[in-house]
Amino acid sequence: MSSAGSFCVLTSTELLRCSPKPEIGVNLVSASRFLRLPPSSDAFSFGESFNLDSFKRARFSAALAVATPISMKVKASSATEASSTGAVGANDLLIVGPGVLGRMVAEKWLEEHPGSQVRGQTRTADHHHELIDMGITPRLKEEQPTAKFPYVMFCAPPSGNPDYPGEVREATLNWNGKGSFLFTSSSAPYDCTDNGPCDEDTPDMPLGKSPRVDTLLQAEKVVLDAGGCVLRLAGLYLSNRGPHSFWLQKGTSDLRPDHIINLIHYEDAASLSIAILKKNLRSRTFLGCDNNPLTRQELMELANKSGKYSKKFEGFTGTSDPLGKRLNNSKTRDELGWEPKYPSFARFLEII
Repeated sequence: MSSAGSFCVLTSTELLRCSPKPEIGVNLVSASRFLRLPPSSDAFSFGESFNLDSFKRARFSAALAVATPISMKVKASSATEASSTGAVGANDLLIVGPGVLGRMVAEKWLEEHPGSQVRGQTRTADHHHELIDMGITPRLKEEQPTAKFPYVMFCAPPSGNPDYPGEVREATLNWNGKGSFLFTSSSAPYDCTDNGPCDEDTPDMPLGKSPRVDTLLQAEKVVLDAGGCVLRLAGLYLSNRGPHSFWLQKGTSDLRPDHIINLIHYEDAASLSIAILKKNLRSRTFLGCDNNPLTRQELMELANKSGKYSKKFEGFTGTSDPLGKRLNNSKTRDELGWEPKYPSFARFLEII
């Protein structure tokens, strides 16, 4: 292995899982690339703005699984054959938890690094055939690797894992230290709940204030201590996946309408992850968002008026639940030279 790589870990950005049925008449983004979706691979995040209890009550627990990108099918056979030797190349990537975000990263990585291999580590073999079709070589978590990787991305959610920081620590052992380790987390740790401004330098919430945030901060510390990087993501979305889709399915919500939420499209989260991986940085924390925060009410008005969804959201009725934060990641953009494809949710709705 002659060149450096990078290791990525995803934490609370993909904390929650949901598979609302696609709206009738919805123009799905990149539909040819996402045809079937596995129930346990990945999850969107509502970031700090999402109400976990109401989400659980809604019973959207089956996660969408990304289907085979057509452009990658031709690579499947050669990638599988190359992996049979157990050799790891200078640009090979291991993705721990290859769900929606992980599979998008894999697709972009293979496009940018012809001849490289992407391995996908999962808890079960239920969707290994889908990974193979995409050119990703699957392996189970309990399988002992024969070599370490220059690039690793951890995007498995903490849900259902009693020792999430411990699992992250195990993942760092698959990194050969020549690249960078990237862990995708959530913006929830930033200590701001008054709809005020928040950026990369905003202080973190103190330990003990939130069990969910404690888990994320502990996992992040494991990554940073190992020399890896953390990417804190705002709420991830696709046309039929994200907070707008969740609330369209419910029709009404007992949350307050003026709570600020922050978003980033899955494609932009993937391109940002790769930008960090390629920099080979050490022990850094970055922020991923579109820099266009919205109130819950504004988000749902855009969805209602877009004409892209058959269902309509009736309204929020809450008055006393916590407020959010206004994320800005200008420092991340300036350092990495990165810009999102979808600069706002409103622009996204115009494009699809």
